[in-house]
Amino acid sequence: MMAAIMLVGLVAYLQLPVSALPEVDFPTIQIVTFYPGASPDVMASAVTAPLERQFGQVPGLNQMTSISSGGSSVITLQFSLYLSIDVAEQEVQASINAAQSYLPADLPAPPIYSKSNPADAPILTLALTSKSIPLSQVEDLADTRLAQKISQLSGVGLVTIVGGQKPAVRVQANPTQLSAYGMNLEDLRTALQQASVNQAKGNFDGKDLSYQIDANDQLVTSKDYNNLIVAYHNGLPIKLSDVAKAVDGAENTKQAAWMNNTPAIIVNIQRQPGANIIQVVDRITARLPQLKTTLPPSVDVQVLTDRTTTIRASVRDVEFELMLTIALVVMVIFLFLRTIAATIIPSVAVPLSLVGTFGIMYLLGYSLDNLSLMALTISTGFVVDDAIVMIENIVRYIEMGEKPLDAALKGAQQIGFTIMSLTISLVAVLIPLLFMSDIVGRLFREFAVTLSVTILVSAVVSLTLTPMMCSLLLRKSSEEKQGRVARFSEHMFDKLVAFYGRTLRWVLDRRAATLAVAVLTLVMTIVLYIIVPKGFFPVQDTGVVQGISQAAQNISFDAMAAKQQELAKTILTNSEVASLSSFIGVDGINTTLNSGRILINLKPLEDRDLNASDVIRRLQPQLERVNDISLFMQPVQDLTVEDRVSRTQYQYTLEDPDPQELQLWTDRLMNKLHSIPILRDLATDQQLAGTAVALVIDRVTAARLGISAEQIDETLYDAFG
Repeated sequence: MMAAIMLVGLVAYLQLPVSALPEVDFPTIQIVTFYPGASPDVMASAVTAPLERQFGQVPGLNQMTSISSGGSSVITLQFSLYLSIDVAEQEVQASINAAQSYLPADLPAPPIYSKSNPADAPILTLALTSKSIPLSQVEDLADTRLAQKISQLSGVGLVTIVGGQKPAVRVQANPTQLSAYGMNLEDLRTALQQASVNQAKGNFDGKDLSYQIDANDQLVTSKDYNNLIVAYHNGLPIKLSDVAKAVDGAENTKQAAWMNNTPAIIVNIQRQPGANIIQVVDRITARLPQLKTTLPPSVDVQVLTDRTTTIRASVRDVEFELMLTIALVVMVIFLFLRTIAATIIPSVAVPLSLVGTFGIMYLLGYSLDNLSLMALTISTGFVVDDAIVMIENIVRYIEMGEKPLDAALKGAQQIGFTIMSLTISLVAVLIPLLFMSDIVGRLFREFAVTLSVTILVSAVVSLTLTPMMCSLLLRKSSEEKQGRVARFSEHMFDKLVAFYGRTLRWVLDRRAATLAVAVLTLVMTIVLYIIVPKGFFPVQDTGVVQGISQAAQNISFDAMAAKQQELAKTILTNSEVASLSSFIGVDGINTTLNSGRILINLKPLEDRDLNASDVIRRLQPQLERVNDISLFMQPVQDLTVEDRVSRTQYQYTLEDPDPQELQLWTDRLMNKLHSIPILRDLATDQQLAGTAVALVIDRVTAARLGISAEQIDETLYDAFG
């Protein structure tokens, strides 16, 4: 029976998933909408507001945050902890469908949603580089052959390709030549739209065969566009090359990414909320060699960031501590009981109780994480207590002359109620943890249940297996048969007991002073509880630091790229840094041109002298020497409860339906915070100080000339969109 329990428990242990913490996350969905060229006001009123009205009616919604910037809108929905993310996904899709009629008709693409939390750092970051292939082709390969396959894997929430370079044909019009032929930008755009299409053309049946109609109606290369006839002037054809120049380039030239200092295409992979990080990464890494074979040999794929490295290391450390705890417990038992037979019994009871717990953990869907393993480590002391209490009572009867079997029966019957009362009292202490709510409750529920189950299994083992083994292994031994080590240790224990007796009598003779010390200790405990710093969780060192760069709001793309690379060069000079990935540009992650991201990968903990927080403090003075740009850094944490990426550890949210009043109080709050000496790295996501050019339409004159506001907007978008 014991062997069967051990076997089942070991199988369950091997099947348990591994993670840093219990996978408890708010179901979070991110919705991104692109409207290139639109101002923040247009994005807020024409795109974000209609979507927010629909999302506000979604049941189970806890929190909704949105950021509208020039050309992009990001809305994050965080749902109740008890709502399935698949149910939330259906509600979000229905809301997007309902809002379609209220969105601008010329949106390049409908809103895109993903089951991911933007505040989560990528679990895996890949860098694609090539010395012979242009980055635009590398991006196309990453999009069509890598990202799509990875996004289909279970647990993957979002695969983001950053760095731009998506291949496209760019048409650079010459307004002077267009005017000479009596054309404008809108005429050219209309001609391009009509000349390149990809639509169904039908089919027909012959007498014996059927035919599918196809045509070269879609233009693909810049050469095809340059030979395109866009109009006729005085009976002569006008080619595109006469009024413009078509070149093969990137769709968005205002995006860039680097691996260390090398231009690259960065692929960031995020998990779904609630998915096990290690299992998701294992699926990706198992598929990655096959996916690499679909890429040209000249494309190099490197793993820059792997969040599971430190998670696996931390779990291995806790597993080692658990084994060490068991070994120390067995050693202490041997030192006190001084017989191998008496030591074997608790040495079997402890692992058997833990192995039995693994089976219950598997049935409950728990994982081997730092909290469940910590519960097992703590429970080792409780488990061995039950066994020792039972053994000592049985040994007492054996030393009184009882037969081992009779001593086991009497000892177990006498001590059984004590073990039951101890077990119930220990489990009762953990009941409040079982009923805690929100994220903390869900986290510590696994800890409490694991510890409770171990204690209960220990009680069963102590009341059944331990007495049975005592009846078989324990025998009465005379002092003459004891060795010198046993007699010496017994002599030392007698001296220790005598010393304890003397100190106890000394304390009992001074009862008033003893009570005063007890009261003082209680008071000091309360005082220390009040003054000790408090927080949600200690700052982890996961080996990854996330940085958000921020420059002046009117900075150009080229200047931002130079500043971003200067930051990267400074970071790479630090001996604790292994590598980094960096990118800038407006996309689903960055919402403004003046901000960028840097993911810093530190060397393994055993190869560096500083933790992540100390590395940040060492880097800050060096990075401050880079003019006109700031980098806000934080260690990446395994547990994330917020739904937006914060530049700093703490964030304060201001809300106001009046944008002008909101800006007024934001400035006042920032000025006050800047006056507090202990605060640093202050930042706000209010981006209203960028330079802009305002166009005032003379509607009377425009109407007289037959020009509408729509035509003006379209012409401006043709030129600058």
